[in-house]
Amino acid sequence: MSFRSLIQDMRDEFGSISRHTLRSRSHRSGNASRAAAAEPSEAMDQSCWAQLPPELLREVLVRIEASESWWPARKDVVSCAGVCRTWRGIMKEAVRVPEVSGKLTFPISLKQPGPRDGTLKCFIRRNRTTQTYYLYIGLTEALTDDGKFLLAARKCRKPTCTDYLISLDKIDMSKGSSTYIGKLRSNFLGTKFTVYDAHPPYDGAVVSKSRSARVIGLNQVSPRIPAGNYPVSHISYELNVLGSRGPRRMNCIMDSIPASAVEEGGKAPTQTEFPLSSLDSFPSIPFFRSKSARIDTASQSSTQKEERLVLKNKSPRWHEQLQCWCLNFRGRVTVASVKNFQLVASDDNGSGNQENDKVILQFGKIGKDLFTMDYRYPISAFQAFAICLSSFDTKIACE
Repeated sequence: MSFRSLIQDMRDEFGSISRHTLRSRSHRSGNASRAAAAEPSEAMDQSCWAQLPPELLREVLVRIEASESWWPARKDVVSCAGVCRTWRGIMKEAVRVPEVSGKLTFPISLKQPGPRDGTLKCFIRRNRTTQTYYLYIGLTEALTDDGKFLLAARKCRKPTCTDYLISLDKIDMSKGSSTYIGKLRSNFLGTKFTVYDAHPPYDGAVVSKSRSARVIGLNQVSPRIPAGNYPVSHISYELNVLGSRGPRRMNCIMDSIPASAVEEGGKAPTQTEFPLSSLDSFPSIPFFRSKSARIDTASQSSTQKEERLVLKNKSPRWHEQLQCWCLNFRGRVTVASVKNFQLVASDDNGSGNQENDKVILQFGKIGKDLFTMDYRYPISAFQAFAICLSSFDTKIACE
């Protein structure tokens, strides 16, 4: 039997269990409804897959994970993780972090550093009418395709600042939602930004004591969701007082990443699970939710004591024939724009020139409302997306 046949059998088994449970719940209430929640596990115990020896089951699931290497086929890995706790545990062990595998599978992957070797190629769609932004990962080598949805953001203007609320759900982007994972906040001029993580980015992270943090605490759907404002990055754009020609100049101080992360053998904090309230639920977002809040604390407790990583935009060169500023985006950017940038490690980090030439994040325009976003270690998709959102904000004083 092929792997795809095995997967189809798994889906048929689990699908029939889910449909039976939904029909049962529609005719029950109170204690009877809670009892119906146990039916999937009971039905699973009666299925043919429950009779497999644990070693054989593990081998099958590990091979499925290895064979389905990219989306949309990778959704089979998520489907297997949603069957039961046993299967979930096996799949979580089999799926490696993006730093090693270069793959995004579960939602927590969006909070983990990108691959060390190579980049993850994504793109952002902008909706001017609704002031929303959608992050996708490319499915092919083309600049843009249907893509796999990753994150969404909504712009919220306030009298003294602007917020970009970031969510795992492309529809519900409110702070009170369980899919809310952080935000980007700008100052009045749009020259300084702060990226806030809704969950602790590393062990010992301190929550920002602001009014918005208290509002999140009041509106959250469950007291078991420790949503808050944990500052993870500060972005600043230099004022262009003289009105000189040239691209924007930006600096990013990564509060949660030590400067040593870009050196050989350096480590960046890696979240391992979301602290969400629905321990065993799989809501209508195209990923998998983890059970509890745990963080890889190896060398993370000293993050605040170490020098923080500073990123700066790579200086472009002036092209005499084209009469414009140029950067080598390696074919990933096709439209000239003041928003285009490449971020590298700053000389202030004390690393060598070779490391400084390595582009950690690049962002550029390829259409009217379409932009590419490529990132790598040591920043995550969430951090990269937030930094790119800062480029969309109007900066009259910087241009």
